[in-house]
Amino acid sequence: MEKRQERQNGQFGQRGELLLALQLLLMLGFVVVPPWPSEQDSVLFRSLAGFRWLMLTFCWISSLIFTLGGFLAIRKYLTPLPYPVEDNQLVTTGVFRLVRHPIYTGLLLAGAGWTIFTASAAHLLVSIVAALLLDHKASREEGWLRQRHPEYAEYALRTGKFIPKLRVGKRKQ
Repeated sequence: MEKRQERQNGQFGQRGELLLALQLLLMLGFVVVPPWPSEQDSVLFRSLAGFRWLMLTFCWISSLIFTLGGFLAIRKYLTPLPYPVEDNQLVTTGVFRLVRHPIYTGLLLAGAGWTIFTASAAHLLVSIVAALLLDHKASREEGWLRQRHPEYAEYALRTGKFIPKLRVGKRKQ
């Protein structure tokens, strides 16, 4: 165990640095990639302006709630890497009661809002790649959290990764 711990903390890439670098590149790409195809002159694009603004507003407000809620809930244990800090505690309250990865959820919602607003196939592609990358990054992180916190498996069963699980039926009393 000690040797593995040393390897995890000592070598570049063992804590998910490459995943973080790819995530940052995708976020940068999302900002610098222009909307394509540009449909801003089409009647359909203009006629859906109200809907597009509504969706952008909903997604960005939701993004802020999940992202800020996630930051505030784990501020003491926050790290950009998927490898958790040494003295972390498992947080299952606040927005973590709804989803296991609220900061990633917030990033995905922000991207979805902009993609809908611009009706951009280029941004849709970047959003899909970002979702796949964040899913992989979250899975790696969860593997490490399961090693540290035996109760994580039960938490994962009742809580969605990025989307809240619907609870149907009677509540436990």
